[in-house]
Amino acid sequence: MPPQIPHPDPGVPDTRGPLSYLWWLVRCQPWRVLRGSLFGTAWMIGLSVRPYLISRAVDDGLRAGDDAALLLWVAAIVLAGVLLAWLGIMRHRTMTFIREDATARSAAVLLRQLARIGAVLPRRLAAGEVATVGGSDISHTSQVLTLTGPGVGAVVAYAVIAVVLWSVSPLLAVCVLLGVPAIALVVGPLLRRLERAESVYRQQQGELTTQAGDIVAGLRVLAGVGGRGLFARRYAAGSRRLLAEGYRVGAVNSWIDALTVAIPGLFLAAVVWLAARMAVTGDITIGQLVAVYGYVATLIVPVWFLLEGSYQLIRGRVAASRIVALLNLLPDDAGGPREPAEPRQPCKPAEPRQFAEPRRAAEAWRAAEPAARPEGGPPATVPTARPPGIPAAPGRPGDLHDPATGLTVPAGRLVGVAAADPGEADALADRLGRYVPGDVTWGGVPLAAIPLDDVRGRILVADHDSYLFAGTLRDILRAGRAGDQVGRVGDRAGPAGDRGGAAGDRVRRAGGDDRVDEHRAHAATDDARLTAGLRAASAEEVVDALPDGLDTPLGARARTLSGGQRQRVRLARALLAEPEVLILIDPTSAVDAHTEARIAERLRAARAGRTTILLTTSPLLLGHADTVAHLRAGRIVATGTHAELLDRDRGYRALVARDGDAVDLDPSAGVEGALR
Repeated sequence: MPPQIPHPDPGVPDTRGPLSYLWWLVRCQPWRVLRGSLFGTAWMIGLSVRPYLISRAVDDGLRAGDDAALLLWVAAIVLAGVLLAWLGIMRHRTMTFIREDATARSAAVLLRQLARIGAVLPRRLAAGEVATVGGSDISHTSQVLTLTGPGVGAVVAYAVIAVVLWSVSPLLAVCVLLGVPAIALVVGPLLRRLERAESVYRQQQGELTTQAGDIVAGLRVLAGVGGRGLFARRYAAGSRRLLAEGYRVGAVNSWIDALTVAIPGLFLAAVVWLAARMAVTGDITIGQLVAVYGYVATLIVPVWFLLEGSYQLIRGRVAASRIVALLNLLPDDAGGPREPAEPRQPCKPAEPRQFAEPRRAAEAWRAAEPAARPEGGPPATVPTARPPGIPAAPGRPGDLHDPATGLTVPAGRLVGVAAADPGEADALADRLGRYVPGDVTWGGVPLAAIPLDDVRGRILVADHDSYLFAGTLRDILRAGRAGDQVGRVGDRAGPAGDRGGAAGDRVRRAGGDDRVDEHRAHAATDDARLTAGLRAASAEEVVDALPDGLDTPLGARARTLSGGQRQRVRLARALLAEPEVLILIDPTSAVDAHTEARIAERLRAARAGRTTILLTTSPLLLGHADTVAHLRAGRIVATGTHAELLDRDRGYRALVARDGDAVDLDPSAGVEGALR
């Protein structure tokens, strides 16, 4: 029976090591693997039946001159051939199902892991590394499962042929029994060398893939600054290094392939020569000589499978170790509890210790889980019934305080932070969004002690270059609709992870015209909300310029849009999420001054009454903030309105004055008056 792909629940993998992971793939489909082993064993043993039948046809039919016996044994040979053909088809079919199931299961657990760890991924692994793991490494891992079918059959067939040869001649049986260990001694060192070379090659391949992706993503920028030649030379140098490493792998691989063919051939020649000498001396009959040749020729097949399986095991072990390394990455909880992984299924191993305590705490927490927050409404009240030691998030908007910098963000206010070092601004955003450990408090409660799902559902960190997934513009904007767990925009697996949007689009089956009217009313309301979000981000002209408006499909990263258009779409998506706390990192760095002025004015209106933090040095945005904080050398050195800081803080004035002069004190003066 073919596997049901995709799996509703791929299970929880055993990540204690590469071999444990491979064994988990086997345990997740035990009956299919058992069928593969039975078919593989029957096929391998069946190969050794035909030499026996031929020997009987020679001795009982040809030498004895018995035509009836000859016809009988010939019929048996034909029947055995038909049966072998059927066994071979079933073996190959079953092993294909096993490999496809393992491939789909590995892909599913990797995709789930990538969605789970979110913002941790780009800090731990390069994009090229992830692409390599998700591509060739999954395939190499699945190929190892071939050992469960023909691999098992090869071992059994080897033992059966040795026993049969013992009945013919103990000397021939001893030669066969000692021959395969001798082959292992010859090929073993090459396999270990191949494992080391494969590991280095895979690592360099991932690094080069990452470099290629970075070049493609920043091609326009490189062309603008004249850096295409420099990066092309660097990529060419890396490609040459990878080519040299590939030659190393190829050299070892070629020796293994050559020995895989040559050694069984030499082995066959030696055993047949010995059997021929025994036939000349009369120790064995002519029919037995033919049978010995057939047995040893048949033995080449299991020996080849064992050698090929050893090579696949080496490659698969290297690939599985990279998969396990990615699966062992943990979300950065910054010291607090979080929602646990899915419940274990029968094929899943014992739960790792690092998930045990959070799971028990979260099970009690989920028992008192509140209803989902209504679309566009205030956050649901956090229940008081939760395990001891896990404090609740503030039930109403609270102040955010970062002791590391001294920044305090009053609830419901628009606060700007001007940082001399962009790295300090990013670090501040990570602490306030709880993407790194810190001592931030929210409403007096340590942010690190609040369940991570509460933090992700109510605090949103929106990068100016966050990922835009492929889909229509409508789907991209819906990925940020209220009701989702927002977290960091761009970390979710695209519109498919849009629980709020997908659930909200389901129309109750009331039947007849009522359902149609309700659907139309909902669609109109939805379009109105999306339009309001686009207007707040000054992105209406982006929609107008697209051939099908909101229903225009966009590719990954929306590369058909300009940099400024993509940035405004990202801002609209963040605003449509309607989080309780919104942290925007340079939201207008790629737009012109006129557009930036409109965004500054509309952003304040769109976020009225909700906490918003602007990490920027734009005087147009800072001029509309209730309070501005100047971050320098890791500390807040001055606070006040934009106008007040321009008057009394020379460092702030130099930081935000783009042309080196002072900035107008009146934010309503517009673009022309913002910069003197």
